[in-house]
Amino acid sequence: MISKEVSGSSGKAILIIPEDPDDLFILRRVIKIGDILISDTTRVIKFDKEFSRPDRERVKIRVSVRVEKINLDETIDRLRISGTITESNNEMVAKGNYHSVLVQIGNKVVIEKPKKWDELDVHLIKSDVSGTFIMIAIDTNEAGIGKLTGTHLQIIPNIYSGQTGKYFKTNVKKDSNPEIFYDQIINTLENMNSDEKFKIIIFGPGETKRKFFNFLTSKKSYDKDFCSVIDGIDVAGEDGIMVFTRSPIIKEVMSLSKIAIVSNILDQVMIQVNKGVEKYALGFKDVSDAVKLKSVESLVFSNTIFKNFKEQEVIELLNYAEAIGSKVYAVDSSTDIGLRVSSLGGIVALLRYQIK
Repeated sequence: MISKEVSGSSGKAILIIPEDPDDLFILRRVIKIGDILISDTTRVIKFDKEFSRPDRERVKIRVSVRVEKINLDETIDRLRISGTITESNNEMVAKGNYHSVLVQIGNKVVIEKPKKWDELDVHLIKSDVSGTFIMIAIDTNEAGIGKLTGTHLQIIPNIYSGQTGKYFKTNVKKDSNPEIFYDQIINTLENMNSDEKFKIIIFGPGETKRKFFNFLTSKKSYDKDFCSVIDGIDVAGEDGIMVFTRSPIIKEVMSLSKIAIVSNILDQVMIQVNKGVEKYALGFKDVSDAVKLKSVESLVFSNTIFKNFKEQEVIELLNYAEAIGSKVYAVDSSTDIGLRVSSLGGIVALLRYQIK
C-alpha cells in the first residue's frame, strides 16, 4: 500500500493507493460511516432535449463523498463506497446527490476523518509488511514469472525460448538464442511498471537458472543483493511457481514476508491439532469467543469469511482483535495458503493460552 499524509479541509487527510487485495481489506477496516472520501470517478449525466429522449453521457469527475455505506464487492478486488456528494469539480454534478465510488487496485483515494484519526486506523495503514517478490521458474525451454505481493499471487503467462530440448544438433530458430530468451524475460519484468524495489528469486531444473542470474546481474545491471538463485525446485514455468509457493523452501527464502509468516501460523495450528493441545480456534464463533477473552496471538482470515457472515460483524471482530494486540493477516484464494484458510472456516487463530 502506498500512503502519504496530505492536507484536508478538516485537518489531516491520507492519500492511499491500494496495491493488492490485502490493501482493500485494510481500507474496508479503516473507512467508516461519516468519513469523507475524495476520488476520481465517472457519472452518467442526462442532457434533456425538447421533443426527444434525453441524451446520456458518462463523464469523468472528482468528487468528495460523505460515506454512508461501504462493502467489499463479491469479486474481492474492489471496494464499493456510497454516500452523498459534498464537493464536485463538475457543475453538472450537484452537491447532495447520491453516488457510489468503486475503489480498485491502483486507484488513488484520499480519506478525511470528521475528527482526528484513530491510532488503530493509522497503524493499519502504516504497518504494511507486504513486500514484493518476483519469482522466475526457468529452464532451457520456458520461464514462468510470478509476482507475490503480501499473500496475493499474480502469474504471468509462460515465456518460451523456442529451443527443441534435444541434445543433438537441430535446425534451431534464430530466436532460440538464450540471450534473446533472457531479454524477453527482462522486458516482462520491466513492463510490470513497479516503482518499488522487489526481490527476484530464480529457480528451476539444471543450470539455466544460474546462467540467467549471471546475465541479469552483469549485463542488465540488476543489483545482486536483490537477486538470488535457489535449489530444490526442479520444475519450470507456471507449474514451478505453484510448486515453490507450496514448498517449505518459501519460508526459508522469504522468512520476513507476509506469506511466510502466515504459513508458519498455519503450521503451528496444525501442530497443535495433532498434539491435541487446543491453543487454536477455527471458525468465526470460536475465534470471536477467543478474541473476547483477549487470548488471540495471531489471526488469519480469507475473503470467504465475508460470504458466510455479516461483513460489519467481521470488520468489528478484526479491528477489536488488532486493538487488543493480536496480529491480523488477510489472505486470498490466489495461493495455496488462502485455500487452506478457507477450508478451515475462513478464519483461524493461534492462541496465547488454552481456553477450554
